[in-house]
Amino acid sequence: MAGRERIVHLLKQLRQASCRCPAHSHTYSQAPGHVTTRKTDYAFEMACSNIRYGEGVTNEVGMDLQNIGARNVCVMTDKNLAKLPPVKAVLDSLVKNGVNFKVFDKVRVEPTDGSFDEAITFARQGQFDAYVAVGGGSVMDTCKVANLYACSPDAEFLDYVNAPIGKGKPITVSLCPLIAVPTTAGTGSETTGVAIFDYEVMKVKTGIASRVLKPVLGIVDPLHTLHMPERVAAYSGFDVLCHALESYTALPYNLRSPCPPNPINRPAYQGSNPISDVWSKHALRIVAKYMKRAIRYPDDFEARCNMHLASVFAGFGFGNAGVHLCHGMSYPIAGMVKSFRAKDYNVDHPLVPHGLSVVLTSPAVFTFTGSVCPERHLEAAEILGTDVQTVKREDAGLVLADTLRNLLFELNVEDGLSAVGYSKEDIPALVKGTLPQERVTKLAPRPQTEEDLAALFEDSMKLY
Repeated sequence: MAGRERIVHLLKQLRQASCRCPAHSHTYSQAPGHVTTRKTDYAFEMACSNIRYGEGVTNEVGMDLQNIGARNVCVMTDKNLAKLPPVKAVLDSLVKNGVNFKVFDKVRVEPTDGSFDEAITFARQGQFDAYVAVGGGSVMDTCKVANLYACSPDAEFLDYVNAPIGKGKPITVSLCPLIAVPTTAGTGSETTGVAIFDYEVMKVKTGIASRVLKPVLGIVDPLHTLHMPERVAAYSGFDVLCHALESYTALPYNLRSPCPPNPINRPAYQGSNPISDVWSKHALRIVAKYMKRAIRYPDDFEARCNMHLASVFAGFGFGNAGVHLCHGMSYPIAGMVKSFRAKDYNVDHPLVPHGLSVVLTSPAVFTFTGSVCPERHLEAAEILGTDVQTVKREDAGLVLADTLRNLLFELNVEDGLSAVGYSKEDIPALVKGTLPQERVTKLAPRPQTEEDLAALFEDSMKLY
């Protein structure tokens, strides 16, 4: 008996020490849904749009639509872009290739649920079988949502909107093909399944996030970036910068919770991972080399081409890893704008451009998060040009913050939230507007309380 007991004991030890990975743990013999017992996720999923890059490549869009058999195409853009060469190039290509289309040019810069509704109505009435978005993030996001709700006619608007503001239901309908033609070097929306808007009832930004929303093709034509005014180039560039920094410093994917009970429930933003890290760091290197040139010299074609690529690369990174506090805090900053109107943006309403609303809190945010993953903060600072050889780990956040502050000052960015119309009296409302943004704030490497958020907003009132 002693021998048998010893064998049983050894078998138990072997079972406990054996590999628990799916390939060796015989999970097929376990009850369905066993993954739900895990507190944190154990996997990440890399999903990207197809990208075509090249000078003048917009001329091919008509052939693409012809190739997929599109018979009735919706082209979405905004009033300003409708008069510019990028839209003309798209329409010329459609006409040349005999593609039937209708144009919706009423996209709102920094869209709202109201402007989304107008686009959705147009899409539903048009019964389109393909979409082309020509513009920046506002246009691409509006087109994604119009496509979604036209293909889901029985859905209520809040069904797919991120929780807790909406119901956050998974998207199970099939969407029509969407081709994105980005005209700015910033949002990366041509690579992501995310659409952001101002929810006017709450005066806060939220969005819809699903891999299903991704364009089937992003046509990245560097000629279009030559039409960006100086401040548009600057704020778009800062969006690229924060996409890369936030996705690289986000909570690792295997520490994110909860673990989804089904792959369809795994969020688009999953936490930093080995693949997104590659794209995020590469985008940072391009930003470090070309961003100043692209802003200061609009005719510097090399710089603007590379910033266009950096936007795509950062999109691959954050489109899967996600962003965190800079973006989470930016939504109420943009949503609660009072009277500020950014230079070079031809709009009829107050506007804090997305890239500006994001970058204004970046020094405070990375000071706050630096203690959790100091190596990544130091590496980012070094890529952006700071000598970190003698920097102590505990100073990593401060060093990255100073690196960013110097860059912002050099590129004439407004001096903090106070320069765009906010004061300390607005902090409670700004915090309240950040709290529903758990889709991104929970990806921050360091958890934050309401008091922490209030302190971050206060520290962002002035930068210099």
